[in-house]
Amino acid sequence: MTSWIVGVASQTGFGQVGSSAAGAVRVEPMRVEPTAVESMAGGSLVPVVIAAVVCALLAAGLTWWTMRMRAERDLAILETERDLLRERVVDLEAAVAEDSQTAAVLQPLGDTLSRVERHVADLERDRVSQFADLKATMREVNATAGELGKATHSLAGSLQSSNVRGAWGEVQLRRVLEHAGLLERCDFDTQVSARHPDGGTVRPDAIVRLPGEKVLVVDAKAPMKAFLQAQGEDLDPEERARLLKVHARELSAHIRVLAGKEYWAAFPTTPEMVVCFVPSEAMLAQALAADPSLHETALRSKVALVSPASLFALARTVAFTWQQEALTQNAQELLDLGQELYARLSTLGNHVGSLGGALTRSIESYNKMVGALESRVLVTARKFRELEVVQEDLAQLTALDLAPRPLTSIELLESAAGDRARPELLLDVPMERTEVRDIG
Repeated sequence: MTSWIVGVASQTGFGQVGSSAAGAVRVEPMRVEPTAVESMAGGSLVPVVIAAVVCALLAAGLTWWTMRMRAERDLAILETERDLLRERVVDLEAAVAEDSQTAAVLQPLGDTLSRVERHVADLERDRVSQFADLKATMREVNATAGELGKATHSLAGSLQSSNVRGAWGEVQLRRVLEHAGLLERCDFDTQVSARHPDGGTVRPDAIVRLPGEKVLVVDAKAPMKAFLQAQGEDLDPEERARLLKVHARELSAHIRVLAGKEYWAAFPTTPEMVVCFVPSEAMLAQALAADPSLHETALRSKVALVSPASLFALARTVAFTWQQEALTQNAQELLDLGQELYARLSTLGNHVGSLGGALTRSIESYNKMVGALESRVLVTARKFRELEVVQEDLAQLTALDLAPRPLTSIELLESAAGDRARPELLLDVPMERTEVRDIG
């Protein structure tokens, strides 16, 4: 643009354009010969043209300078962006290297996480299956609970009858005694009638037999109507407390009734007391909570209040007593058998001693006979051999040097020692055989 303006100016002859050392544009005026037009205009067009050219040159220089500054700015921006991009590339390369190392380090963890994920999936599947089973089980439990509730209501309704309550108490009493190791009709009897000295008849629920032909009377007709009423769900605390106090008073009245029956008068071998069996731990505990003096009142009336646990301990004690009684009887029988066996062993020792003496005497008689035969008979018989009457020699007879083993046990010696005389025994020499001298 600048060169084009300078060329135009040179061609028109309005001036010369040059460049300074600093690169600025400089216009040098030239000498122009006046034309006919300028001569006619009187010389007024030259300043106008010069001004136009100067303005054009200034505009061109300003434009160039502006474009240069913009280019330098854009270049600086591009260089800055280049540096930033280079740094970003370096960072990305470093990040990629670190990611590769991290990936290599985390590879086992990834495998482990994969296995855990599979295991969690299996657990989730099992959990779903288990929850399904649990849901089915809960439905069954709810159904069972409903049936149990119905049965409970039915049982509560049945227990409103005094006969049913009495039968339930007797069943509980029998179960506790059997769990304790006692046998019905052997260790205890139920519903046994007895004549009272006053002329009446008493029939306790059970009598427990004790060693020595003794018995223990047990009653199981404890009242429980007020206690069952106090277990209702729609009762307020005050009404429940009132019913429990009524239950305590009914139990106290039952204690007085039992004391008035005087079972120990109808059963002479029983202690002066009667056991009042309360078939539920809660019944006795609630009664004692409502009336703490109930136990003391019962003891003064010769009545022992027992719960199933207390009766079980009492029955176990009775069963243990029977076991000890059986052991005592067996020990006495063993003592009698031992004494009898000892006496029989003594008699057998006497017989064995007699047999040993008879064997000794037989051996002595045999040896005497052999001695007489050799010294008196065979001497003469051998002369037949010397006279060549016979060809064969007579057989040689030997005396027996064996003897019966002597008795060494002191018990057998004492039993064998009697009026009969025994052969002298060599007790000091422990040998199996004893020499017997030939007395022939």
